[in-house]
Amino acid sequence: MPAFDLVIRGGTVVDGTGGAPRDADVGIIGNKIAAVGTVSGGGADEIDAKGKLVTPGFVDIHTHYDAQAVWDSHMAPSSWHGVTTAVMGNCGVGFAPCKPADRERLIELMEGVEDIPGAVMHEGLKWEWESFGEYLNALDRKQRDIDICALLPHAAVRVFVMGDRAIQLENANQADIAEMRQIARQAMAEGAFGFSTSRSLSHKTLRGDPTPTLRAQEDELRGIALGMKDAGSGMLEMVSEWAPDHNAEFAMLRRVIEACGRPAVFTLTQRHSRPEVWRDLIRHADKAARDGVPIRPVVAPRAIGVLLGLAGSQNPFSGCPSYKAMAGLPVAERARRMRDPEVRARILSEDPKAGNTFPLFHRMSFDFMFRFGNPPNYQPKLEDSIAAIAGRQGMTAPEVAYDMLVEDDGGNFIYHPLGNYAYGDLSMPETLLDNRNCIMGLGDGGAHVAFILDAGYQTWLLTHWGRQEKRWEVSELIRRLTSDTAGAAGLHDRGVLAVGKKADVNVIDWERLGSGSPYVVSDLPAGGKRLLQKVTGYDATIVSGRVTFREGQATGTLPGKLVRGPQPELVG
Repeated sequence: MPAFDLVIRGGTVVDGTGGAPRDADVGIIGNKIAAVGTVSGGGADEIDAKGKLVTPGFVDIHTHYDAQAVWDSHMAPSSWHGVTTAVMGNCGVGFAPCKPADRERLIELMEGVEDIPGAVMHEGLKWEWESFGEYLNALDRKQRDIDICALLPHAAVRVFVMGDRAIQLENANQADIAEMRQIARQAMAEGAFGFSTSRSLSHKTLRGDPTPTLRAQEDELRGIALGMKDAGSGMLEMVSEWAPDHNAEFAMLRRVIEACGRPAVFTLTQRHSRPEVWRDLIRHADKAARDGVPIRPVVAPRAIGVLLGLAGSQNPFSGCPSYKAMAGLPVAERARRMRDPEVRARILSEDPKAGNTFPLFHRMSFDFMFRFGNPPNYQPKLEDSIAAIAGRQGMTAPEVAYDMLVEDDGGNFIYHPLGNYAYGDLSMPETLLDNRNCIMGLGDGGAHVAFILDAGYQTWLLTHWGRQEKRWEVSELIRRLTSDTAGAAGLHDRGVLAVGKKADVNVIDWERLGSGSPYVVSDLPAGGKRLLQKVTGYDATIVSGRVTFREGQATGTLPGKLVRGPQPELVG
């Protein structure tokens, strides 16, 4: 009888601690790692990893699979990129708790904030819950290709407690706060990983209504955070506009965390309109860490950008009446009609702002629009922007963008960095990657499905900063994706290849690792479309000791489960 259920033989083990790679075998029994080193016993199944990297599975702490996890067993695109555990429910949006009368409100908010089509959610969500605990129970009934963890979303809690007053941005009274505190305590006890909130002006419904949490006062946030303290678990996740006074806003966050004693993470990006504010926020976070107050920034390893194209959900002309009249046509037919000189002239003469419902439209500029290309170029030069091309060619920027969109039967994409690219380079994310208090994240898997595709940042981090630029050793980059993110979420049972840890593993062909150009599929409920990209180099992904992917293909095995609450370190 084999000594192990699975043995990964002869690979270069990068164990997730940041330690030097070493040649070793990995033996797995059940869902745990049973041996790392020279494994003499045989395995019921064996993987030859000679010449390959063997790493822990990646843990992504900023995703939005709250809806997809209800109807889908496959958490693509994250599971294609070596992610074996994902934390969802970020940015204060989600679907529980929710009274039946408020379902439409939460769908509209998720549609506007995270660009998941309302029709998709109406068909895909079965609403087998009202309380957050009942939502977790519904998630628990489905197996998946990765483990998922859920945060309690502030918007849902606020609407549940305050109804119309929440939508109208009224301040919570003391009775409201007491009820929210109790909901938070109960949610943590039932398995929530924490509580999330948004103070971002960009988070709106398609009608332009702001997120109900936008102006929540400090006493409300403190009250909910004290619910986590009551339960003895959970972290606070926050996204903010950091305006009008970013220093005062951070001071408020720090006071809340000092009151509850729970850790916090916050989204940190570089707004092009305020390109130096992030430096102050980093200083504040570093000081908090030195003072023993656990507040950590969650950052992206590259620019945060949108993909604009006829095949996606947004392009620079989406709001023009003449374009909207043909928006339902197949992409190639739309491109054919748009090449007609009369149609071109008509669309270019119309105001693209008047009918646009894209919450981020006001942040778009032709100075930061670039041909995306194949392979994708995430580091374009400012002299290659659409505005710069227009200046050299004696055309207007809209004309250049229009002609670019209709090339290749409408298959092209325009890349528009909206954050982390204020000076036309990656100096900001590079600086953050040098700061060990920063956490890798912001891929937004499950959200922005037809205009952002950052959920594969893990693969890009390794190939760009590790293989291409050789800026950091692979051991440090793997640490950022595994033990660091797992520890930040309270998942102390995974993220390291060591005896007794959960057997979540990637076998990676370093030289073949990469991602292709985005493409659109219509595989969501109600025929909804989303962006995906082909991924290469993941020879095997293993969740709880079972192989979920081989050579990028799903095996059909679904060992992934709902994880209820922070996990202690496993022992052998």
